[in-house]
Amino acid sequence: MREEWVATEVGRARVDWFPAERHRATLVLGHGTATGVETADLQALAQELPAHGITVALVTQPYRIEHDPAAADPASLDRAWTAAWARIAATCPPGPVVAGGRSAGSQVACRTAAGLGAAAVVVLAYPLQGPGSAAELTSAALPTLVVQGGRDPFGTPADMPPLLRHMTLVEIPGANHMFLAPSASASRGNLRAITSAVATWLDAVLQTSAVGSTTDRR
Repeated sequence: MREEWVATEVGRARVDWFPAERHRATLVLGHGTATGVETADLQALAQELPAHGITVALVTQPYRIEHDPAAADPASLDRAWTAAWARIAATCPPGPVVAGGRSAGSQVACRTAAGLGAAAVVVLAYPLQGPGSAAELTSAALPTLVVQGGRDPFGTPADMPPLLRHMTLVEIPGANHMFLAPSASASRGNLRAITSAVATWLDAVLQTSAVGSTTDRR
């Protein structure tokens, strides 16, 4: 893992790089409101995906680094993400760049992906019954994977709006908003299911001509 700092309009962001063994694409992931990139799902993806040719970049928002709640509003989150994205896209190895995140981080990805030239979107634990909305979730006209816990109080797969043709929904049965289950072994199984779902979906998406040939990495 390599750490990099990025100056943004609302403070410093941090990027934790997990380089791929044989690079095919880059997945940029943001965190939720109450937690950072240390969550089990983000860390599991960062550890597992490089073996599948996916470089992972975990972005920590400035409000967590600077301890400034004023920089946690949607506009500030989007501005910081945009600055971090520009740095990542300019320095990552050649290939498609995919936007993603968990909870609030997935909202940022949905709002900004198309404008930033992302190749696709990975949505983890979207807060549909909280600050999120069906319109926001479906706003990016890009290949989108939604991974949702079956017992997520912020929205289960059953609560999801009708998804568009370019969207894929994967349920993690029994998982809550953090993808945890009543037992440690079941929680570990949830993490394996998440990494498998994301790796399999990315592999399929990257094989399509539209995404595989993406060169706009603004």
